[in-house]
Amino acid sequence: MAGAAGVYHLLTIRAVDFPSVYPVRGTGASMGRAAALSIWVKSALSQMMLAQRGMMLGWVPVCLAIGIGGYFSLRFEPALVFYPVLLLGVVGLAVSAAFLSEALAPLAIAAALIVTGFSVAGLRAHSLSNPVLGWRYYGAVEGRIVAMDRSQSDALRLTLDQVQLERVPPARTPARVRISLHSKTQGITPEPGLRVMTTAHLSPPSGPVEPDGFDFQRHAWFAQLGAVGYTRVPLMGTAWPERGQVDLLLFRMRMTISAHIRNILPGEVGGFAAALTTGDRSAIPRSTLEDLRASNLAHLLAISGLHMGLLAAVVLGALRVLLSAIPYTALHWPTKKIAAICALVAAAGYLALSGGNVATERAFIMVGTALGALLIGRRAISLRAVAVAATIVLLLRPEALTGPGFQMSFAATVALVAVFGWLRDAPLPQMPRWGRAVLATVLSSAVAGFATAPIAAAHFNTIAHYGLVANLLSVPLMGGLVIPAAVLALVLSPFGLEALGLWPMGWGLSWILWVAHQVAGLEGARGYVMAPGPLVLPVLALGFLMLVLWQGRLRWGGALMMAAAVALWQGADRPDVLIAEQGNLVGVMGPNARALSKAKGAGFVAQIWLENDGDGSQQDEAAARWQKGPVVHLSGKRALAKFNGCSAQQIIVASVDASEIADAECLIFDPATLRKTGALALRKGAQDWHITTARSRAGDRLWTNWPKAERNPQ
Repeated sequence: MAGAAGVYHLLTIRAVDFPSVYPVRGTGASMGRAAALSIWVKSALSQMMLAQRGMMLGWVPVCLAIGIGGYFSLRFEPALVFYPVLLLGVVGLAVSAAFLSEALAPLAIAAALIVTGFSVAGLRAHSLSNPVLGWRYYGAVEGRIVAMDRSQSDALRLTLDQVQLERVPPARTPARVRISLHSKTQGITPEPGLRVMTTAHLSPPSGPVEPDGFDFQRHAWFAQLGAVGYTRVPLMGTAWPERGQVDLLLFRMRMTISAHIRNILPGEVGGFAAALTTGDRSAIPRSTLEDLRASNLAHLLAISGLHMGLLAAVVLGALRVLLSAIPYTALHWPTKKIAAICALVAAAGYLALSGGNVATERAFIMVGTALGALLIGRRAISLRAVAVAATIVLLLRPEALTGPGFQMSFAATVALVAVFGWLRDAPLPQMPRWGRAVLATVLSSAVAGFATAPIAAAHFNTIAHYGLVANLLSVPLMGGLVIPAAVLALVLSPFGLEALGLWPMGWGLSWILWVAHQVAGLEGARGYVMAPGPLVLPVLALGFLMLVLWQGRLRWGGALMMAAAVALWQGADRPDVLIAEQGNLVGVMGPNARALSKAKGAGFVAQIWLENDGDGSQQDEAAARWQKGPVVHLSGKRALAKFNGCSAQQIIVASVDASEIADAECLIFDPATLRKTGALALRKGAQDWHITTARSRAGDRLWTNWPKAERNPQ
């Protein structure tokens, strides 16, 4: 019992001062140097662990994340029979912690949490197993509309479930497919639950566009997308939405509200308002999205902690003022707790209305944790609350760890809580209330910006140089006008007066969009950085958490880890040659920048390559750099027919079958070869080329190891 109580106190009791532990000197001939050193190490370890009391809870999601990251970094898929053994190990470690000393018990708990994270990620990946289309398909596609958004090319994109494909057996039909509409005539207007049919090109989710790049196959696996594609013919409706479809009730409600908002607030302002209230971004033009990203205001589009927190704060504050203004309720009712419960209900309604994606779920858990702490009389905003929210998210959706939304949200939250916690306890000079408000606004924007900038740069390869200015001009208006006006519109909507709230909301959003357009138009508004290596972000994150969570001098080791991560980033190098998975694009690094083999086609691949190089050029600009050299790209049958042969050390990349020149001395890559390897990265060695394949880096995982065929086996 004493051991169990010690483990409990390690996770719950706050830190206290402990006397220094000095090296133990031998008092007799029986105690040698080794024994004295052992006692000193144990004493120092015990003191170090005791000093962490009260902060241990913050390390729970960190340990879970290490286990989850370990699962995703594997090159092979552990068998299902392996997980019961892991869970038994978790139980064994947890039980052993109750019998270990206070110095060793936290280490056993940390190991148990790491194994738990690994197991949770693996079991969730297996639970989402669904058929993946193993060949390129062209034919009839029928299904029910369950989601609508916009593609990279700004085309309307539909996600269908209850899918039926021509001559494809149900056992091999994906659970969901996503189709971009490129038809000039749309046909029937898409709406939630409508069953539609079209003729579409479908293909399996593609692998990374380069080794160690973003793995869309893994993303599609957890989204249960078994095929993606496009159609150039109009949609036909085959069945109207059925009544009583509970699973699509909220989706229909969201789309109805979104359309109503856009009727009152037309144009990009209405699209922005719809995105804030319902999560529907389908009406926001691509150019507007780019300007919001260039000005570092794109986070205002995502229904995240800022919006959820502002909504809860507005409801909480308004109800407290209202209840306190009534003498009876102010004297006899727990107004603070009533307001907190109502704010929690409002946040839950916002979660349901917005579609409940990962970012919004994460924001709701954060707000729910803070309001729950308020209800039980604890500090609402603390590192403990952040740790609880992160733990819940990681246990429910472990795949969120690899996404920029999770990383940026919690990086900003941890940094803000840590900095403002330090300011709360620091002996700062007094200043007027308006001064404190201005300082808090500037400081919160700066801290959140600095905390998220490395993550945004790592994922998107861009830095918004004037992002702080744009946020200072926009975020206060979001909290002071836009969100309160949205709440007012919601309150007035039962009476048909929602326009009275939407109009001032539109005024605020018009200002934010104006700021975005102006800032994005400034020279040098957006900078580009090279993609980091796979170790940079984990080392950077662990160093940051060490600096914030660890108690004692060892915390400054976190600063050294962050410096090491920056050094690794600076020392990263890019491949000399990149070859697309289908052989339809080649990129060769020149003295100053990468040259591309084509000015058009494979635009998405070209954009990612250039961004990862830290190059802001367009594809046609990069294509103008292409020169004859050791790398030859044969695009199409005509180019292959004109080819006169190759010599040693040359690299031939063909977008069509090149088996007729397979006996040549040069390296040849055609679609048949690339289907086995995926995208390629080549680096020039002293005497030969060093080749890295995307398939080998991704490994043999659930999302890569599905049955493949050239065509439908049926």
